Amino acid sequence: MTNDQEGVRPPVVRLDGVRKAYGETDALAGVSLEIRAGEAVAVMGPSGCGKSTLLNMVAGLDRPTSGTVTVNGQDLGELNETGLALYRRRQVGMVFQFFNLLDDLPALDNVALAAQLTGIPARQARRRALELMDELGIADRRNAYPAVLSGGERQRVAVARALMNRPALLLADEPTGALDSRSGEQVMDLLIDLNQIGQTLLMVTHDPLLASRCASRLVEFADGRVVRESAVTDGAEGGGAAAEGAVNVRTAADR
Repeated sequence: MTNDQEGVRPPVVRLDGVRKAYGETDALAGVSLEIRAGEAVAVMGPSGCGKSTLLNMVAGLDRPTSGTVTVNGQDLGELNETGLALYRRRQVGMVFQFFNLLDDLPALDNVALAAQLTGIPARQARRRALELMDELGIADRRNAYPAVLSGGERQRVAVARALMNRPALLLADEPTGALDSRSGEQVMDLLIDLNQIGQTLLMVTHDPLLASRCASRLVEFADGRVVRESAVTDGAEGGGAAAEGAVNVRTAADR
């Protein structure tokens, strides 16, 4: 991304002096960070450095001790718990290391549930869920339960669920951490494709391959602080690995 491009893209995420204390320990120690529309940012660092706390702040799952977290112009500190729940349903999509699918629902219903929770009628939600699953190459698994899906298939179901409400921001917590190398490559390609069509991504990972392939910017954490930021020249916006066969998923950028 060039400086000129950055100049016309508003920040989707802005953290200003965010501190999170647990007793006498600072999980975040005055973090300031911006993520602009269309960026793919990977946050890396050793275990316990504050990466997951950062993700929880942006997801509205935790509140800072001090400082502000703003997403899409909304100061999350101004929202009550009901407001934060609505924010998570409408503004962010979340992809987890261990998928977090409901074992007693088939794949299609797992995906559709995200829209139904916002009040979308079941038939309409299932129609969009099937469209997403088709675009992600798993429509033929729509009636399969999570227990019989491969790791890569489960993560694709989880990505489809995260995209159901056309979020401004897609959050991914170690999205390839529970996958074998082949499934991990497939999920990396999917994340690259999504970013190439405008989806803003924030990823937390220990995997340097995921960061180098899927991110346009790397943010390194240590002891609750940002210690280094750098562009990833081979990242998603630099051409990445998935120039062909990009998925045709509608994101917030299409609205």
